[in-house]
Amino acid sequence: MTLIARLRIILNDVDPLPMRHIEVPLKIRLDWLHEVMQAAMGWTDTHLYEFRAGDAGWGIPDPDGFYDGPLPAKKTTLEKVLEGTGVRTVQYIYDFGDDWDHSIRVEGVNDATPGVLYPRLLKATGACPPEDVGGAWGYEEFLEALADPGHEQHEDMIRWSGGSFDPDDPKADRIVERLNQLAKKWTPRPRKPKTPKGTT
Repeated sequence: MTLIARLRIILNDVDPLPMRHIEVPLKIRLDWLHEVMQAAMGWTDTHLYEFRAGDAGWGIPDPDGFYDGPLPAKKTTLEKVLEGTGVRTVQYIYDFGDDWDHSIRVEGVNDATPGVLYPRLLKATGACPPEDVGGAWGYEEFLEALADPGHEQHEDMIRWSGGSFDPDDPKADRIVERLNQLAKKWTPRPRKPKTPKGTT
């Protein structure tokens, strides 16, 4: 039976607090967990990332090998990280310029529910900040400018954010859609039986 990890994800240092409760296979590779994080939070996957636990980090190593960097995320799983480090909370940093710091807490491990595709969203609160807004501090300034029609950057921020932005709306429908796309992509398709040669 496949084991499923129930995760609580928090984007630290942001108010209102974006939080996601999701379920993923315990043996998910970390590069796939990165895709889940992008979908669950609402990021656009346009920057580097790193998972950190204990004294180790996993992400995309320098292809030329000039710099010491993270271990390859595609060569380990969530299960191996938890077993190897003994932690229950893994840190996920996205965009080393804005430094979005996420805490991923493993709240439980259970058997998969038959017929359910994973990853799946259980609950979402709070919006994901806009990409390239300038980190937690920039996001705070962005929300202040949006909330104050007299702010000198109010109109610029409205245009930049696409016309409207609700910090309390996680856009759960979009999250579910993106996670479903990942689940379908990763679910093995049944193979068609081969037709023996010489038959029609």
